[in-house]
Amino acid sequence: MSLAFLVTSLVIIATPGTGAILTIAAGIKGGKRLSVVTAFGCTLGIVPHLVAAVTGTAALLAMGGIAFEVLRWVGIAYLLYMAWSTWRSTGALAIDESAPRRSALRTIGSAILANLLNPKLTLFFFAFLPQFIRADSPSLPQMLALSGIFMGLTFVVFAAYGLAASFFRRHLIERPAVTRRIQKGFALGYLGIGVGLATAHR
Repeated sequence: MSLAFLVTSLVIIATPGTGAILTIAAGIKGGKRLSVVTAFGCTLGIVPHLVAAVTGTAALLAMGGIAFEVLRWVGIAYLLYMAWSTWRSTGALAIDESAPRRSALRTIGSAILANLLNPKLTLFFFAFLPQFIRADSPSLPQMLALSGIFMGLTFVVFAAYGLAASFFRRHLIERPAVTRRIQKGFALGYLGIGVGLATAHR
């Protein structure tokens, strides 16, 4: 493992995306517990992309236009749904103190889905990790080790985002107008990511 790998990974992870937005929203909505559970779910959502990269499926998605396009547009549709539901106060940022607590399994499932439907993450694993694989050692153990480090960093960064958001949760609950503006900002963030994914070229 090199310093370049750590720095590059941190930059990529810390850049706000679907998982980061979801975790921050969870911290605002449900506090510390929900934010950490969401961060864990987003981290688990990396596993299918890792498996795809290790088994070579990522290469097929990169070259097989139909498979890539189907997965890409499913991901776009999910992001647009998140944008719509968040804007209408029924999504991840809606704060309702009287609402029943969402189960950990359901929260993890939603977080996994958010990362699972991101084909760019699959392509990232396929294009990024090989650059740090040494030719003088078996590639599979190296890829698994680097992927484990990437997932660990993802959990730490996302959990930090969520915990920071939960710290300001009480202030936001007492200021619904501010919460509403932040909620609209998250909705536009989901929309922007979806538009970016729709206009991206392989």
